[in-house]
Amino acid sequence: MESTTDTKLGLRENAGQFWLLVLVNGFVGAMVGLERSVIPEFAETVFGINGHTALLSFIVAFGLAKSMANMLMGRLTVRFTRKQLLLIGWLFALPVPWLLLYATNWWWVIFANLLLGINQGLAWSATVVMKIDLVGEKNRGLAMGINEFAGYLAVGLVAFLAGYIASATGSVTYAFVPGIAFSIVGLLLTLFFVRDTHAHVRTEAAQTSIPLLQNIWKDTTFRHANLGSVTLNGFVNNMNDGILWGLLPVLLTTKGYSLTETGLLAGIYPAVWGLGQLVTGRLGDILCKKQLLSMGMMIQGIAIAMLLFADYYPILVAALVILGAGTAMVYPNFLAVVAENTHPVQRPQSLGIFRFWRDFGYVAGAVAAGVFSDLFGLGAVIIGTAILTVGAGVLSEIRMCCTKKLLWHSKECSTGLVSAA
Repeated sequence: MESTTDTKLGLRENAGQFWLLVLVNGFVGAMVGLERSVIPEFAETVFGINGHTALLSFIVAFGLAKSMANMLMGRLTVRFTRKQLLLIGWLFALPVPWLLLYATNWWWVIFANLLLGINQGLAWSATVVMKIDLVGEKNRGLAMGINEFAGYLAVGLVAFLAGYIASATGSVTYAFVPGIAFSIVGLLLTLFFVRDTHAHVRTEAAQTSIPLLQNIWKDTTFRHANLGSVTLNGFVNNMNDGILWGLLPVLLTTKGYSLTETGLLAGIYPAVWGLGQLVTGRLGDILCKKQLLSMGMMIQGIAIAMLLFADYYPILVAALVILGAGTAMVYPNFLAVVAENTHPVQRPQSLGIFRFWRDFGYVAGAVAAGVFSDLFGLGAVIIGTAILTVGAGVLSEIRMCCTKKLLWHSKECSTGLVSAA
């Protein structure tokens, strides 16, 4: 076991393990990308499911499982190592592609997405926490940008791959075959090459001046000005992502696009989201994260509204690019804000609570989209989503304080008593 004096924090000092975890997280994201563009077609052609409510049920299952696994991950870090939890996450991923390949009814798909949600909650959370452990305070935004870049670029690329396989083979089911390799490789890389980061946690805990939170659940959920604002924005962000996950392919189909075109278009948004985080994560280390978060949410809302009215292909592509850019502005900085406002000992629990609420947005989005799209139509859901997203951005601009300009011992920023910057 390494001593704290032998352990150095930093991206460059831990480059080997850091980039290995980036690769592992790419495989984690690839598992989600398998379903991103083909599930509506899969539901209709294989099981004859046409209703939005039934179609989006798989996102509810995924969101519930992932959000609960996120919160469980924070609690389990008290008893288990990060590496052990990452391995457990991969074990839950192994059956997923097989269940989708041999599904005889829709409940198999629901069960597969429960397992996939647990995999994402444990494995993605573990890689996030381990990277934060490795890099320390410096370049934390860049580290989170690289982490989320790898995961969401993989989502976008595999979404396109799945759409291509389904179109080329004439069978949507074959789109899930690559998931067998993704899950096995991710498990083996973790088992044989990933090292735990317990020594890095002890090193940072000995150096930090960040105060302990009085109540991790309350402070992360709503009471702390920065943590509570980020949690709300994370919830709304994933709510709109959950809605678009299920309804974007449907919207594109109503506009007359083929399955291959739908796969390509559905992949643009997460691909830009992934690539953009290389820039926006680094910007979070230089600029005030508050402005990146509020602007990013408002830009997302505008882009979502554009999707509904985009009747020409270039405008539709532009809307998806803008949506991906807005999401890239917020996603790595969500994690960086949580990390910089929590003590290293409490960080996994706070991140777990944040990620619980953030990914519960998938559930809220899927339920709202399914129910309201059947009642009021697709357009009403998209406009409502756009308005809520802009509103969340405005609220963060009003409530958050900029930690770039305030010291850690500032009572206002550390306790969350301040309500404006």
